[in-house]
Amino acid sequence: MKMDAVIPVLCALLIWLPATALCPDGQETANSGGWALDPEHNLTDEGPCNIDVCDKSLTYSQFIQRYAYSKPVILRGLTDNRKFQLLCSKANLLRDYGRSLVRLSTANTYSYRKVDVPFQDFVERLLRPQSLDALGSDTLYFFGDNNFTEWRSLFEQYRPPVYRLPHTSGAYSFGIAGPGTGVPFHWHGPGYSEVIYGKKRWFLYPPDKEPHFHPNHTTLSWVQHTYPSLPAEDRPIECTLRPGEVLYFPDHWWHATLNLDTSVFVSTFLG
Repeated sequence: MKMDAVIPVLCALLIWLPATALCPDGQETANSGGWALDPEHNLTDEGPCNIDVCDKSLTYSQFIQRYAYSKPVILRGLTDNRKFQLLCSKANLLRDYGRSLVRLSTANTYSYRKVDVPFQDFVERLLRPQSLDALGSDTLYFFGDNNFTEWRSLFEQYRPPVYRLPHTSGAYSFGIAGPGTGVPFHWHGPGYSEVIYGKKRWFLYPPDKEPHFHPNHTTLSWVQHTYPSLPAEDRPIECTLRPGEVLYFPDHWWHATLNLDTSVFVSTFLG
C-alpha cells in the first residue's frame, strides 16, 4: 500500500479521539517544570478534539496539499524540544532571566496597553489564575514582545516545526500564563503553536465564520457564558494541546486560547 493511502486513514482515525488517548505513556503525568500552582485553580474541561492529528509520517507535500491553506492540524513527533523544555523550567528561567524586563500586553482582542516588569516580578506577583469577572483590558498577559537579543541563548535551543510555507520565514513568540488565562478571538497570518509545559485549549473558526464574542471579554468568560449555548453548527473546531504537541493554523483563521493550568508555550508566526 502506498504511504499516501496510509496517512489519510491515520489522521481520520485520530480526529475524534480525546487527546489523552494519544499521549505516550507517562506524558500525562510529566513534570510541570515547577510551574504548577495549586491544582484547585486548574481547569478540568478539555472539551472534544475534532482537529486532525498526524505524526512525522505526514510528508511535506501532504501537509501543503491537505492543511497549509485549508484547515488546522496537530503535529506530533516532528521535533524534539526536550532540551528547550528543561531550560524553560521555572528555576532555570528565574536563574537566567529573573532580572530581565519582560513586556506584558492586555489580553483583549485589540491590545494597546503594554507594561514592562522584571521577569521575577511577573512570576511572583502577576502569574496567577484568571478572575472570571476581569476584563481583557485589565488582564496582563506575557506573550510576544520578547527581547530576542537578551533571550537569544534560550531561543537558539528551540527547534521549530519543520514544515514551512513557500516564501515565508518564522518569527517566535514566547509566553507563560496562569490557569484560565488566554487570548480572545482574533486572526492574523498562518503559524504554529507548541506547548512546552501545561495544557492549552484551542478554539478555531474558518475565515468566513466570525465567532460571536465581546472583544474585551476573556476567553474564560466566553467559555463560561457563550460556548455552552452554541448550536452544533456554530461550535468551534477545537482541541487541548499537551507538551510536545504543535498546532498549525492557516492564514486568517479565527482562534482563541484557554490555558487549563500554568502553561509555557511558543508560537512560530509565518510571514
